[in-house]
Amino acid sequence: MIERKLLAQNKTELGIQDFIKGMLRNALVSDIKINKTPLGEKITVHCARPGLIVGRKGGNIKLISQELKTNFKLENPQLEIVEVKNKFTDANIVASMISNSLHQYGSVRFKGIAHKMISSVMGSGAMGIEIRLSGKIPSARSRTWRFYAGYLKKNGDVAVSQVDMARDNANLKSGTIGIVVKIMKSDVVLPDKMTFTIQEEEIPQQEEEKKEEKIEKKEKKTVKKTKDEKKVEPKAEPAKEEVKEETIEETTPEVTEEETKTEEKVEEQPAEEVKETTEAESKVEEQ
Repeated sequence: MIERKLLAQNKTELGIQDFIKGMLRNALVSDIKINKTPLGEKITVHCARPGLIVGRKGGNIKLISQELKTNFKLENPQLEIVEVKNKFTDANIVASMISNSLHQYGSVRFKGIAHKMISSVMGSGAMGIEIRLSGKIPSARSRTWRFYAGYLKKNGDVAVSQVDMARDNANLKSGTIGIVVKIMKSDVVLPDKMTFTIQEEEIPQQEEEKKEEKIEKKEKKTVKKTKDEKKVEPKAEPAKEEVKEETIEETTPEVTEEETKTEEKVEEQPAEEVKETTEAESKVEEQ
């Protein structure tokens, strides 16, 4: 009996999830959680476009709650909407975006749709992504196309617990196309990841104190030099002026003595010439 009740609850939950995703396909629903409370059933919807779910004045929420009451016999369903911050790192939202674009552009442009989605996912900070499209693309025979980028784990516990996987489908005129998306986020910590750190050598306290003392001594010496230079500069200029004046005063008397000696020599020369002329005249008279 207990097993049957659990199976019935799980069926109703899956039915509610499929019903809400079908109604809110354009809102890019990521996850739906159902919790029972004393007041009723609390349904939390994680989506990328919460404005489409709420509608004008909460009209869409009222319609969804009424249909849940009639179809699934819920007493008091309460909808809570949570916005997904980074929609390109969520596999369910990426798969629904691919299916919407295939409905809009058809199966002819499936390569452009896949490559554009990969570039946007890797640009948002994901570590790796893989997209698989299976169906009649583009010929009448069914094929599987694989698009991938970055680093993605395929085996081990990391591939099960840390890789986000989602499945979706697109119903086209040519047939149904299956979509499988796997994304590994940048927050994943791999067990084989290694980090190297460079440790700086620890300097003992004594060496640090010696260095500080040397720096203080150098600063004191520089301060003393600057003070001595300031004191010496104003006294040096008047000493030079006094020396110049003394040299000028000592040289002036030497010049005057030389001039007097030359004048005396000049005065003596004409007297000797007069004596010689007088002696010559006396000799002529005697003859």
